[in-house]
Amino acid sequence: MPVPTFSAPPFPRLRLHLACAGALCGSPLLAAAQTAGPVADTVGTLQPMVITGASPDRQRWTAPASIDVIDGEEIRAGQLQVNLSESLGRVPGLVIQNRQSYAQDLQLSIRGFGARSTFGVRGVRLFVDGIPASAPDGQGQTANFPLGNAERIEVIRGPYSALYGASSGGVIALTTAEGRAPTTVRGGLAVGSDGFWRASTQAQGMVGEWGYALDASRFATDGPRAQSAADRQSGNLKLSRRHGEGETAGRLTLLASRQTSFAQDPLGLSRAEFDADPGRTTPNARLYDTRKNVEQSQLGLAWQQGLGGGHQVEFIAYAGQRALTQFQAIPTTVQAPASHPGGVIDLDRDYGGWNARWRFDRNTGSGDDARRFTVTAGLAADTQRELRRGFQNFTGSATAPTALGVLGALRRNEVNRATTVDPYVQAEWETADWTWTAGLRHSRVRLESQDRYIVPGNPNDSGATRFSGTSPVGGVRWRLAPSLQAFASIGRGFETPTLNEVAYPRAGQSGLNTSLTDSTSRSAEAGLRGRHGVGAWTAAIFDTRTRDEIVVATNTGGRSIFQNAGATQRRGLELSGDAQLGRFTLSSALTFMRATYADGFGSGGQAVAAGNRMPGLPQRQAYAQVAWEPGRLPGIYTLEMRHTGKVSVDDRNTDFAASATVFNLGARFQQEFGAWKLRQFVRIDNLADRRYAGSVIVNEGNGRFFEPALRRAVYAGVELERRF
Repeated sequence: MPVPTFSAPPFPRLRLHLACAGALCGSPLLAAAQTAGPVADTVGTLQPMVITGASPDRQRWTAPASIDVIDGEEIRAGQLQVNLSESLGRVPGLVIQNRQSYAQDLQLSIRGFGARSTFGVRGVRLFVDGIPASAPDGQGQTANFPLGNAERIEVIRGPYSALYGASSGGVIALTTAEGRAPTTVRGGLAVGSDGFWRASTQAQGMVGEWGYALDASRFATDGPRAQSAADRQSGNLKLSRRHGEGETAGRLTLLASRQTSFAQDPLGLSRAEFDADPGRTTPNARLYDTRKNVEQSQLGLAWQQGLGGGHQVEFIAYAGQRALTQFQAIPTTVQAPASHPGGVIDLDRDYGGWNARWRFDRNTGSGDDARRFTVTAGLAADTQRELRRGFQNFTGSATAPTALGVLGALRRNEVNRATTVDPYVQAEWETADWTWTAGLRHSRVRLESQDRYIVPGNPNDSGATRFSGTSPVGGVRWRLAPSLQAFASIGRGFETPTLNEVAYPRAGQSGLNTSLTDSTSRSAEAGLRGRHGVGAWTAAIFDTRTRDEIVVATNTGGRSIFQNAGATQRRGLELSGDAQLGRFTLSSALTFMRATYADGFGSGGQAVAAGNRMPGLPQRQAYAQVAWEPGRLPGIYTLEMRHTGKVSVDDRNTDFAASATVFNLGARFQQEFGAWKLRQFVRIDNLADRRYAGSVIVNEGNGRFFEPALRRAVYAGVELERRF
C-alpha cells in the first residue's frame, strides 16, 4: 500500500480582481500571451453568448471590460457548495446576500441593477453552459447553478454586459466541468448548524470519443428560524464529443438537468419585530404555512464547427419546463375583492430558445508584432409560455375560514407569453499593446397575456406590449507597461419590465400596464489593473445614468402596480488586490457606490424626494481574507471579514438596515493515498455571533422589510476522490 502523504491542498489564487484578474497574469498561459501576442482560441470552448477573442484566462487580462473569473477550486474549497453568495461575495460591485429563505432565492444586484427585486433575480442575466437561466422577460434564479461541478464562474459588470440583451445590467455565467481522462469520481458530505446537511457526488471521464461529467446533490436544512426549512435535489449531466482536427475541428455538447425543491418561507420582519427578537418568525407565516415547491427540467445542445480559414459557426438550443406552487400569507379578508389574485400562486412554464452565430478569427505576425482580428455576428431568440393561476389560500368564507394554508377557490387564470429576438455583432482588434472592441445588439421583446378569469369586478386583463432597443458598446485596453493595463468602455442598455410588473394596469384601466415603458441607461467605466512582484491589484470608476427607472406605484389589495420614475444615477469606485507574503495570502475588495434618484416621484400616495438613496444598495462594501499555510502544521487556515454599509428599505428611505461587519474562520486539509484524495474542512461563520439584518425586502407592502442574517454557525465537511 502506498505511503500516505498529509498536506494542505494548494491554496487557489484568488481570481477575483476587478475588470480582469491581474493575478492570473502570472500563469503560464497569460505570460505566454503577453510575450507572444494573440493566439488562436481553443476549439470547443463553449462561451456564454457573445464574448469573443481568447480563452477565459487571456480574456480577463486583455479585454477592455470588467470581467472577473472564479475557478472551480475557489468555489468548492472549504465551502458548503449551496449558494452563489459563498464564493461571489468578494467580487467588487456585486451585492449578493443570502436571505436565509430558500423560497425567495438570493438578493443579487450588480452596480445597482437588480436591486428592486423582491424575489428571484432581475436586471442581471444568468447563464449555465451558455444557456440562459434568465427568462425572456428578464427574471431568473440562481438556485439551479451546479456549484459542485463548476469549472468557473464569470462575472461581467459595466457597459459590456449590454451585449447580452435586454435587462442585462450585469452577467453571471457558470461553466461546468468537461469530461476528461482519467476517470475521476468524488463524493462529499457537509453538516452543520440548524440541521444543515449536503451530500453530493461528481464523476467525469471518457467513454470512447464521448466525455461525460455528472453531478448529483441534495441539501436540506431546518433553517435558522421557524418556518424556514428547505430541501433541494438536483442532477446535471454533460456529454461532449470532439471531431475533426485543426481549423475544421468541432464539438457537440449535450446537456440535461433536473431539480426539485421544497422551501418554507419565514417572511420578513417589521422594525418592531426585528428589534424585539431578530430570530422570530412573523406569526402569519406559520398560520398560513407559507411555502414553495419547484420542479424544473431542461435539455440543451451546443454545436461548434470550424470551417477553415478562421471561420467558425456555433449553435445553441435549449428547452425546459418549470412548475411552481407557492403559498403566501395574505389574510383571508384581503382576498375578498373580486380583483384579488388570491394567496396561492400556481405556475406551469414551458420555455426554450436558440442562438446561432458565425465567427471569424484571423491572426497575423508573432511576438510583439502579432495582430488578431475577430468578428462575431449572430441571432438569438428565446420564448416562454406559462399558465399562471391564483387560488385562495383558505377554504370556507373569508370572514369564517374552515382551513388556512390550503388550496382554495380559483381567483386567477391566464396564459402569458414572452418572446425575444436579438441580432448582434461584435468586432475586436488586438495587438500586444492595444485592444479595441465595438459591439451592437438590437433587442425586441414582446409580452402578452390572455386572461381566462373574467368575472364581475375583475375585468378582462388580456393584452400585449412590445419593447425594443439598440445597445451599442465600445471599449479600449492599453498596455502601459508589461505589468500595467488601462481600460475604458462606454455603452447604452435598456431594461424591460417583467411579466409580473406589467400584469396590472393603473387604476380605472384594464389589460396590461401598457403605460409602463422600458428604462434606458448610459454607462461608462475606466480603470487600471496591474501586477507587481508578489501581488496584483485593480481599480476602476464607473458612472451609470438611467432614465424611466421602473419603480413601485402602489402595492395594495394583492396587486403591485409599477410605474416609470425619472432619472437615477449610480457612481462608484471599485478596488481589489491580493498578495502572497511568504506563507500568507492576502485578498481584498472594496466598493463605494452612491445610487440615488435624480428626480422625485410619487409612490403609494407618498412623495419620493429627489436625492433619495435607491433601496437595497449599500454605499460601501468591503471584503478581506487572510489565508495561512504554516507548513509545519497541516492545513490552510483562513480568516475572512465582510462588511456591508447601511441599506435603505424603500424608495422613501423611511428606514435602514444597519451596517454590519462579520468575521468567518475556516480550516481545510488534504491527504493523499496513491490514487485517493481525502479532503476535510471546518468553518465558523459569524464568529462574533453578530445580530443584524442580512438583507431587506425592498418596498415590502406590509412593512416587513428585514430578513435576519444567520447567527454564529459551525459547519464541517469531508470529500473523497478517486482517480482511475
